[in-house]
Amino acid sequence: MRLSRYFLPVLKENPAEAQIVSHRLMLRAGMIKQQTAGIYSWLPLGFKVLKRIEQIVHEEQERAGHIALLMPTLQPADLWRESGRYEDYGQEMLRIKDRHGRDMLYGPTNEEMITDIFRSHVGSYKDLPLTLYHVQWKFRDEVRPRFGVMRGREFYMKDGYTFDVDKASALHAYNRHMVAYLRTYERMGLTAIPMRADSGPIGGDDTHEFLVLAETGESEVFYDQAVTELTLGERAVDFDNRDEVAAICDEFTTLYARTDETHDEALFNAVPEDRRRVGRGIEVGQIFYFGTKYSEAMGATVVTQDGNRVPVEMGSHGIGVSRLLGAIIEASHDDKGIIWPEGVTPFHAGIVNLKQGDAEADAACESLYKALAGAGLEALYDDRSERAGAKFATMDLIGLPWRITVGPRGLAKGVVELTSRRSGESVEMSPEAAVARLVEIYAQHR
Repeated sequence: MRLSRYFLPVLKENPAEAQIVSHRLMLRAGMIKQQTAGIYSWLPLGFKVLKRIEQIVHEEQERAGHIALLMPTLQPADLWRESGRYEDYGQEMLRIKDRHGRDMLYGPTNEEMITDIFRSHVGSYKDLPLTLYHVQWKFRDEVRPRFGVMRGREFYMKDGYTFDVDKASALHAYNRHMVAYLRTYERMGLTAIPMRADSGPIGGDDTHEFLVLAETGESEVFYDQAVTELTLGERAVDFDNRDEVAAICDEFTTLYARTDETHDEALFNAVPEDRRRVGRGIEVGQIFYFGTKYSEAMGATVVTQDGNRVPVEMGSHGIGVSRLLGAIIEASHDDKGIIWPEGVTPFHAGIVNLKQGDAEADAACESLYKALAGAGLEALYDDRSERAGAKFATMDLIGLPWRITVGPRGLAKGVVELTSRRSGESVEMSPEAAVARLVEIYAQHR
C-alpha cells in the first residue's frame, strides 16, 4: 500500500475529548472516528488491526478444537424471557420493537440464542463435548461510555459456549479455554493475567477475568509479582489431555491474582511482601462455568449412555476483540505514538523514501516493496513528497514495528537502514538482507 493512495487521516494535535492514551492515539493515528457516544467507525488502519486480532482469536480457538458459527446481532426477547434474564439484565440492554410489534433486543451476549440452537439440533451424549463460538458485534448501553473503544457501547467480541454431559467434562472445557486464551494473548504481545472474578449477570460460580496491567485500567488488582513472569511460550498442548490442561491452569492460577471484587486480604498477606503488588488492570476476556443455569430453564437436554435425560453442563467464554486494541496500545506506546507488537501490526514494515522523485531511490523502494510482498509481508510505502521528519513522525505515530529508510546516500554504499520502533536501534544492511531479516522476525509470529 502506498501512503499517497491510502486513507490515513492523522491528526497533529491531541483531541480534547480523549482522556486516556489509547483513545488519544487511535484518534490521532486515524484509526477510528466517533459517530456518537460510545460508537465508532473503524477507519482502514484500525480495521486492519481489528482483523489481525480476530484472526489470532480464530486460529487459537480452532487449535483448541472449537467450531465457529455466526449468530445475528438482533435477538427475540422471548428467548431471554425463557431464561429469566429479560427483565433482570437492566438498562444496559437495548430493547426495541420490530414493525410487527414484536419485542427484540440488540444482543449484549448470546447464552440464550446458542442454547436455543443447541436444543434444536442436539439430543444425545454422543454429540458431546461441543464448543461453538462466534465473533460478532455486541451492544451494551453504558451510562457513561468513555475511553474510546475501551468502554464503548458497540463492541466486537468473541463469545464461545461449551456443552458437556457432566461437570468434570465442563470444567475441562473451562480449563481448555483458559489455556487457549493464554496463548491468544501471548501471540498479541500481551501479559494477560487470569484473576478470580465475579460472574455478574452471566451467572455461575467459577469465573476468571484476564487482565492486562495498565494505570488506566478500570479494575483495582492485587497480585503476586511472580505471576507476571509466567509464559506459555511455544510448548505444545494436547487439548484433549485433561491432566495436562489442568496442570497448566494450576500453574497460572495458583499464585495470588484477584480483582477488588474477590480480593482476600488474608490470602494476599500470605504472599511474600517483596512480591505483593497493587495496581490497575484492563479486562480483555472472561471465562465462566455456570452449569445448568440456562439448559434447565430452556430445556436443553441430552440422553445419557444409561438412557436418562439430563440438562447439559454449560459455560461461556469471551474475548473483547475491539477492546484489545485499546489494551495493546495502553501497554505498548511511548511519547511518539503507538508501538505495535509484531503479531497484530497493521503493516509488517514501513518504507520511507527520503528523496521521492530520485530515480534510484524510487526504484529501490519499489524493489523492496515487491520483495516484501513476495515474502508474504505487507509494507506501507511512504511515497509522499514530504520532508523526512514528517515521514518519520507519521511512522512513529502509527507504530509499525519496523521501518526501512531508503535514501541516495545509503544507496551509494549499497545499504538501507532497518529501524526497530520499540528499541529505536537502526542497522545499515543491504536491501536483500533487510527483507531476509524481516522474514525471519515474522516467521516467529505466525
